[in-house]
Amino acid sequence: MNSALQYNLSPYTSFMRETKVDLGNGIELHVEIGGEDHHPTIVLIMGLGAQLLFWPDFFCKSLIDQGFRIIRFDNRDIGLSSKIRHQGPRLNTLKLMGRFALGLDNRGAPYDLYDMADDVALLLDRLGLDESYVIGASMGGMIGQILAARHPQKVKKLGLMFTSNNQPLLPPPFPKQLFSLIGRPESTDEEGIVSHSLKVFKLIGSPDYHNPIESIQTSRKLYRRSYYPAGVLQQFLAILCTGSLLQLDKQIQQPTLVVHGSRDRLLPPSHGKAVAKAIMGAKFELIDGMGHDIPPHFIPNLSELFAQHFKS
Repeated sequence: MNSALQYNLSPYTSFMRETKVDLGNGIELHVEIGGEDHHPTIVLIMGLGAQLLFWPDFFCKSLIDQGFRIIRFDNRDIGLSSKIRHQGPRLNTLKLMGRFALGLDNRGAPYDLYDMADDVALLLDRLGLDESYVIGASMGGMIGQILAARHPQKVKKLGLMFTSNNQPLLPPPFPKQLFSLIGRPESTDEEGIVSHSLKVFKLIGSPDYHNPIESIQTSRKLYRRSYYPAGVLQQFLAILCTGSLLQLDKQIQQPTLVVHGSRDRLLPPSHGKAVAKAIMGAKFELIDGMGHDIPPHFIPNLSELFAQHFKS
């Protein structure tokens, strides 16, 4: 690890340390690291509009206890990482979504998922890591696919959760779930955001494992840590202006495990199956009852699946 970085204890959990990492490309990422320095490293890449805290402490600790070091971070434009102030023309999101679904090229986003994958590659360089295991969730899984294909020397093995390669004509996200994620809340004070977040968690999460009290507590913690809705939209535009990853998937040589929930109403399981089909030798695991989230009920199984995948 880079000994020049200054670490503080994470304010959210006792087994993680936090630091800022200047990537040298105008972006600074907020990073948390847990586990022993000599243990193999798993880099966790989170999804659209999701701060690093969306990787549950329980999930991180489960992997640490199985002999791994964990790195979770805020992507650009979210949490405590650098924000992108874009002054370009306003884009027609609905038009871009239509073209995206048909596999047509889009342009005009402030950045795309290739840029975000380059961020991760630079982060690994700055941390002094030659190669790591990677787990990407949702949009983070898309970034993980790009990282594995374009920076193969950085990724030893790949793990993907409820993600897609966005190939044309896949079943679209359920509209209610998608627009809850990218839509505007009725008010932007703390109570308005908590109420909005509660609806989102209920709509996209595992239906039988929704915990309203836990969701409220999480929403307050996230809001007080950082609230930057422009970043959510710009990350969504990054997805729309990246397009299909199908051809990149065919280049991935690393052993890959794709995990998807049977009750995912944001990205139906066919998306994960399409990724696993496109990556040579990839394994697909369907988790009965899981939605587009990581509730405590599923964490022992998930952490065991990924630990076995990386150790095998």
